[in-house]
Order: sequence, then C-alpha cells, then structure tokens
Amino acid sequence: MMRKFLRLSLMTVLIGLVSLSAFSGPKEDPAAKLPFNKKMKWANALFKDGSFYNAEEYYFQLLKEQPRNPYVTFMLAECMNKNRDYPSAANYYKEAYSLAPEMFPFAPYKEAIMRKNNGEYEKATELLEFFIKNYKGRNKKMKIYAKREIEGCVMALKTLANPERAFVKNAGPNVNTAYTELSPYPMGDTALLFGTMSANKIIDVTRDKRKDYVSRFMWSPKEFDRTRVKDSFEVAMKFNDGKFNDPKMHVGNGSWSPGGTRFYFTKCLEKPNDTLDIMCKIWVSEFNKKAGQWAPPQELPAESEINQFESSNTQPFCAMIGKKEVLFFSSNRKQGSAGGYDIWYSVYDSARRSYRRPQNVGKKINTWNDEITPYYDSRKNRLYFSSNGQVNMGGFDVYSADGGPSRYTNIRNMGYPINTSADDIYYIQDPGVKDNAYVVSNRMGSYYVKNPTCCDDIWRVIKEPNFYVKGIVVDEQTNEQISEVVVKMIDEGSNKMKDTFFSKAGNFLFYTPMGKNYIITADKAGYVSGRTTVSTTGKSVIDPDDTTLVTLYMSKIVVRPIFTVNNVYYNFNKGEFQPDSYAALDTLVRFMNDNPSVSVEIRSYTDALGNDEYNDELSVRRAQAVLDYMEDKGIDRGRMIARGEGKKNPIKPNSIGGKDNPDGRQWNRRTEFRIIGDLPDKRIIYEQNRPEYFDKSGTSERDRNLMMNRSDDEDDGTPDRDSQAGSGVQ
Repeated sequence: MMRKFLRLSLMTVLIGLVSLSAFSGPKEDPAAKLPFNKKMKWANALFKDGSFYNAEEYYFQLLKEQPRNPYVTFMLAECMNKNRDYPSAANYYKEAYSLAPEMFPFAPYKEAIMRKNNGEYEKATELLEFFIKNYKGRNKKMKIYAKREIEGCVMALKTLANPERAFVKNAGPNVNTAYTELSPYPMGDTALLFGTMSANKIIDVTRDKRKDYVSRFMWSPKEFDRTRVKDSFEVAMKFNDGKFNDPKMHVGNGSWSPGGTRFYFTKCLEKPNDTLDIMCKIWVSEFNKKAGQWAPPQELPAESEINQFESSNTQPFCAMIGKKEVLFFSSNRKQGSAGGYDIWYSVYDSARRSYRRPQNVGKKINTWNDEITPYYDSRKNRLYFSSNGQVNMGGFDVYSADGGPSRYTNIRNMGYPINTSADDIYYIQDPGVKDNAYVVSNRMGSYYVKNPTCCDDIWRVIKEPNFYVKGIVVDEQTNEQISEVVVKMIDEGSNKMKDTFFSKAGNFLFYTPMGKNYIITADKAGYVSGRTTVSTTGKSVIDPDDTTLVTLYMSKIVVRPIFTVNNVYYNFNKGEFQPDSYAALDTLVRFMNDNPSVSVEIRSYTDALGNDEYNDELSVRRAQAVLDYMEDKGIDRGRMIARGEGKKNPIKPNSIGGKDNPDGRQWNRRTEFRIIGDLPDKRIIYEQNRPEYFDKSGTSERDRNLMMNRSDDEDDGTPDRDSQAGSGVQ
C-alpha cells in the first residue's frame, strides 16, 4: 500500500507549482523485493511522474545491488538535481561520467551546474571549460550555454569580493516552515502577508486532509518591544480579510491594486492524472465599500486573455506606471513567448473596468529560459524579476531594470548577498522610506525536510539595519531618575535637530541611522543639561540590529556658581586669545546650545603686571573677545554679559619669594563664566495633551539598573537574532 506526500521539485518552489509524490515506507514497500529489472521500471515510472524523492529511494536500492551501474548512478544524480541537493548530485554526475563518458556526454556540464549552485565557482568553471573542449555532440547550443555559465561564475566571484550594501537574514520560525514559503507582500512596515503550506513534517496525502496541506495565505505582524517595531515576526495567523483561501486549491501570490480596492492572487490545481504539472490561474476580489467587505473572488474574465487556455498564469503584481495601472504576471504561454515562463503585462482600464490584451515585456527581460516573480517599484520606475536565463550566480537570480511597462534599460544583476549560488526569487521592497526588502530563497540556512537547500524560505533584506539609542535621565547628585524632561537628538555634522520629545518618566529611545554622530541632550527647568554622543559611523549594513544604552546626567542649577573654562590662553598684554583656545571655548558654545534657557556672565582676568586701570580695560577686551566668538557661533548675545575683573582673585601666585612666576601668571590670565539666570521662555515646551505628544519611554527596571552601571558610550551588544528555516508551493 502506497502513501503519498508533496514533492519539492525545482518547478514546485519556483513557479508556484505543487505535485504529488509517492513514498513507500519500509513495512509497506511493494517494490522493495522486486527483481532488479522490475524495480528499475518502478523507479523510472516514479521519475517520469515527478516523484523524485521516491525515485531516489529506489535508485539507491538499485545501486546497492549494482554499485557500478552507470545508468542508475546518472538517474540518482538526476533525482538529486530535481530535489536541489547540489553537492550530492554533482558527485553522482561525476561518477556516472567516469563509468560511461560516451553514454553521458552531458554529465560534466550538469556536474558543473550543480557545483555552481553549490558556490564552487572555480571548480564549475574548470568543468565547463572541459565540457566545451571535449563535447562532440550535435547540440551546438550546449557550448553557448556553457560559456554563459562561465560568465556567471566570473560575475559571482566579483560580486562576492565586492558585495552589495545589504544584510540578509532569515525571517524566522514564526514565518518559515520546513515546506516552502512564497510571495511575501509587506503590509505597511508592521506586518507581512505570504503564502505557505505551514507544515514542518512530511505530508501524507492519503491520510492528511487536503485542506491541511494545500498552500494558503497567512500573515504575521512584526514584533514590538513597547518602543519600536522590530525586524522579527510574531506567530503567523490565518488571513481572513476575504474568502481568498480555498480548502481544495493551492493559493498564493497576493497583490493589492494601487488604490487597495482589488486583490489579485493565484489559485492552482494539479492537472488530472498528471503529478508533474499544475495549472495556475489569476483571480481577483473587489472591496465592496457599502458592505465593508471583500466580494467573492472571481477568475479574471476570459476575454482579458490573461488566463490563457492551456497555460499556467501566476504571480500577479499590480502597480502604477505614470497614470496607467499595470498588472504584471508570469506565464508559460507559447504564442509570443521568448521561451519558458515569460513576464507579461496588461493595462487595466478603470473607466471600462476591463483589461487590455496582455503584452510581453520584451526580449531584454525575457530569455529562452524562465523569468518569474515580477515586482514593480513605482517610486523608482523599476522592474524587479528573477531569471535563470540571464547571466547569474546560480539558479534563479534577482535582476532590476529601469523603465516599463514595455521598454527597459540598465538591466542589472542585484549581486551578493541578495543573490546567491542557490535560487533567489520573489524580491519585493518595503513601502516605507527605507530601502529594505524581502526575498525568497533556498540558500543555506533555510528550514528543510530533505536536504539543506531543498526548500524555500522568506528572507529579510536589510539595507539599513535598525540602530537605536536607549537611555534614562538621572540627577547627578541624587542618582534618581528625572521625570518630565525634554530629550533632544542632534546630528553633530549638520548641527540640526533630528528628533526631540517630552518624556514623562525620563526614559527615551531614538532611531539613529547609520553613518553619523549624534548628540543627545536633556532639558528641564532648574537643571543644567546633560549630554552624550553616540556614533554609528563604524556600523555596517552587515551588522545586526543594535541598541546602545546611555545615561544622561543632569545637575540642578545653582545661581552664580563659578565654572572655569580651562585652556583658554592669552598672550601677555594681548586681548585676543591664542588659537589653541578654540577647542576649550567650543565647550562653552556646546553648553549654551544644550541649555537654551541659561544666561551666563563671562568674566576674564589678567595677571598682576601693570596698573589696575590698564588691567581692568585689558580684561574687558578679553571677556568681549570670548563673547564675540560665542556670538559668531550662533549664541544669542542677549544671553551673555561680558565683565572684566582685572587682576582680582588670582588662582595662582603671580610671584614666589619676590620672584616673577610666569606659570602662575599664565593661570591667572583666565576666563570664567557664571550662570546668572534661567529663562523659561527659551525652553522647548511640550504640551502633553496635544495630538502629536507621545511618551517614548518604556525602559524597564532591568534596563535602568543596567544603564546605571554603564559608561555613556557603551554598546549593549545584544543584536536581534532569528533562527533559520524552508519548503513548497506556487
């Protein structure tokens, strides 16, 4: 008695197809005791039907009986090829060629492709050159294809040496399973819609109900940690917006129209008596505003010719190009095709509520092989798609092309790490301002049911990781957290305010984009501002998300305390300060910027040489020079008073034992400032009841205790980490 489960073939995971496959358990295997020739027929029949996993099991049995049988060895390699077990397939192709080179002249080429899919580019190039030199067959195109594959190997090595600015991580076990996930579609920046069979074990079709193994739509919200949305996901849930899922058909490839009033998707079904192929059609549902719900989905009308008879039509994506609403899709129709699956488009006529006759996007995009998973970015007027006919790193790669819908330029391979030696499909970008995206891939690190690269997962493409600074504001004297404080973040390079808010509890969190230095300050009536700096200049796109913990210390304002500005030097008998004093004066500028409500008195002093009248006048000039410098730096002159104190209040002896003391006199030629007032009208006032007010606090007691024991610029070193996952439909 046979049991069946869903096979995972190349077509299954790439085109959105699914087929049935037979598996015979050890106690129920009707072919295990058959003689060699009959078992061979049994294995060949399974291979023909697309039951590659099952056929592989029987070819293994046959190989044990005849270890040097070249045909069995080759067919075992073919099964592993279909199952995307690249290194194993390569080894068996190599063995088959060594046993019977004249019987299998294509084996070196096939081994090379498997080596390339496994990232062994130097070895793949060596095999392809060997094939070009030694192949004597009639199919001359094979040498052309081999040269194209060598180009792909060269390109792959270049992009690996100079990767694109992106970090690609698995979307995690709450999204991905051991079977294939497909067609990610971001719903804003907080959730993800996708297709999945949602299974982590082999499915027994004879025992499991069909509704439990057909692919369906699910969605997963992003995780939220009270202060920010993260790039990891919560447990996936059923997508119940409309009656899109079908208990008998495979469903996936969702896409909303630009206005959000129509939802396109595919329904697929195995062809009768044919386990190797599946037929997909594009369906649409319209939102009924009066009823407040989605209408029952309908197959696109026959007159539109989108669902062409006897062809599979799948992967719709709807976008605006100029003023036209365009529906892209992938189809294996024969008429007008460049070969295999091509990308097509149809313009939607909103006035007539009809679709114009589909057009091929052109031979610059479509090749002799397959082009699939179109996505169009209307912001950049750019088409993204996957192809195994263009020069690639291995299998399907993601490409971009400018233009549309029928004319394209600047066709570009997206490079590593978006592309790998495995299959990379379903590229789609976030709708927000950041350039992050998603891609579906069977690269290493995916979940799997059979081998590490059998099955597709959804992966997150992060071109700008999330870097945050999180902290608390603390009273320097009492070590207690300060409440109701305004916290500000300034871009140090441009000196522009990047973010600011009122915090009830004194907790704060800022998003700190990569590649800049940021100044964090706090402001509250009666306090001198605290300050710290945070830098993301050393961060890279390959770094994981990270949060830096800081503590801002503030001290209460005591009117007329004296602060000495160290390292402000004056030449003897001169009112101008020395050039090496600028750095010290800039600290006073920063203090005044950080404390916009504070007014100060600038006091300058001289040494004891000269008469009192001269020194008083000289010290006024010195104080005025500081005030002028501050004003040039943007400090309001009304917040400063310049006073000359002459030779009063020396802090070092001007002479020792009747002898001149030059070092002491240098110390006495100094500048001090005193806080003389706090001007409330100069503060940034936040009204808590205004609609835009919100408290970005939420630091836990554990975080507070941790921060109290850290230096201000210390990094917490705890990136978000997701485990890895993958496998089969649509």
